[in-house]
Amino acid sequence: MVSREEFDPLAPQREAAIFYGLFLRGHSADDLRKDIDVPRPLLSKWLQPQRYESNFRDSLRQMYSYRKKVLAIFDELVMKEKYRVRVH
Repeated sequence: MVSREEFDPLAPQREAAIFYGLFLRGHSADDLRKDIDVPRPLLSKWLQPQRYESNFRDSLRQMYSYRKKVLAIFDELVMKEKYRVRVH
């Protein structure tokens, strides 16, 4: 896991842009959302106390938060694409 000092604040935007590029090339938005998202039940399973050490569970929480940011940015880009005026 990258330390907080090394974290790139634009990383979620960059990753969302990669997925958005795939969307523009014809990939289904719903399929891409599934690739980006971590379902809450899966996170709950990972966070079971006996499964992993607490510092690793903290990393999982950070990863979950990061994935949700990427998903929100991706959804915003897709929504804007719907209303974008195309000039041919």
